[in-house]
Amino acid sequence: MGDPRDLPRTLPPWLTAIDGDDAGPSPKRTRYRTIFISDLHLGTPGSNAELLLDFLKHHECATLYLVGDIVDGWQLRKGWYWPQAHNDVVRAILKMAKHGTRVIYVPGNHDEHFRDYVGLEFGGIELVGEDVHVTADGRRLLVIHGDQFDNVVLYHKWLAFLGDWAYTMLLKSNGTVNWARRRLGLPYWSLAAHMKKRVKNAVQFISRFEEVVAHAAADRNVDGVVCGHIHSAEIREFDGVTYYNDGDWVESCTALVEHACGRMEIIDWAERHRADAVAARAKPKLTVVEA
Repeated sequence: MGDPRDLPRTLPPWLTAIDGDDAGPSPKRTRYRTIFISDLHLGTPGSNAELLLDFLKHHECATLYLVGDIVDGWQLRKGWYWPQAHNDVVRAILKMAKHGTRVIYVPGNHDEHFRDYVGLEFGGIELVGEDVHVTADGRRLLVIHGDQFDNVVLYHKWLAFLGDWAYTMLLKSNGTVNWARRRLGLPYWSLAAHMKKRVKNAVQFISRFEEVVAHAAADRNVDGVVCGHIHSAEIREFDGVTYYNDGDWVESCTALVEHACGRMEIIDWAERHRADAVAARAKPKLTVVEA
């Protein structure tokens, strides 16, 4: 590969024509200082691009972090899958960058090819290997994808690909389940997340991963760490270091947000949709009584 700095920094017209795309009135947006999202896995059937688009339409921020595994290169190498909703997600993010949001992209293991372009900027999106985010209340947070702390991915890549195949099959089942739920008028529910929480080894791996990442952040003399990778949103304290995981958009559909005061919160967008659906079904219907 040649020097990535010699590559053009312009984007194709089908991505840059981002104005005037929205149909209908825009919903009222909640503004945050910072939004962190990761593990979109665009290019796979498991990506919940429609829910992510809905989240982006309802929220805005000064800074947006894309914390890795945004585009799933592993799956795209096996076969091309790129529906319109995945285009729309990319264009929505580019539109945010064009209209003043600082967008910082930290590539992960599924989009590791973008690590060759760290230091460049494309369409207003900055590519970095890692970053240190300073919160409104002065805390320093290391922002990384997290795969460098996953021994399976780091030392046994063949096993990671095997696990990825099994996970893809589970996500396809997840899609079938939710197709049936939509036909029944039921909201999104993740079979993959449900299974993960009930598998003892997965629970142990997640707990160990969180601990290792937090300790690595302590060695870097930061106050906390923000990562993704394991598709498990969480906020935990480890000996004075705060571990934040922003979750994913194939299972739980979550984001990590920073309020104007520096307070951090996990937004579970799928759960909010479920709560809205339950409230809508419980709301009594008005009947017209003729005199």
